[in-house]
Amino acid sequence: MKLLSIFIILSFLAYAQTYDLSRWMAPAAAAAMQNPLKDRTELANGGKKVFQKLCASCHVSGTVQKERNLADQAVQQESDGALFWKISTGNTRSGMPGYGSLPDTQRWQLVLYIRSLDHRPQN
Repeated sequence: MKLLSIFIILSFLAYAQTYDLSRWMAPAAAAAMQNPLKDRTELANGGKKVFQKLCASCHVSGTVQKERNLADQAVQQESDGALFWKISTGNTRSGMPGYGSLPDTQRWQLVLYIRSLDHRPQN
């Protein structure tokens, strides 16, 4: 039984690492949502605090799983509404929990913080 449990856990981890996160799409209505804090970039510090507490253990720069690096272009190209939806609902296929129980303001602050990770030159 113990061997079976180990096999199941390892199988899940292997699947999570190969799961194509590009298939994880927010519904159109959610993706169209606008961040009410968009012009309040100073509130990204609050998002950073929440990120460090809840998210940093998985979403750090240089992880083996490229999709987890939130500074990546694919993540930064997501709409604010799509990021908010993904934070809220999570994705059991990739192992990301949903944080819909956080107040809306904190989730929008997380979106602001994720945006602050984009280090590409702005034209």
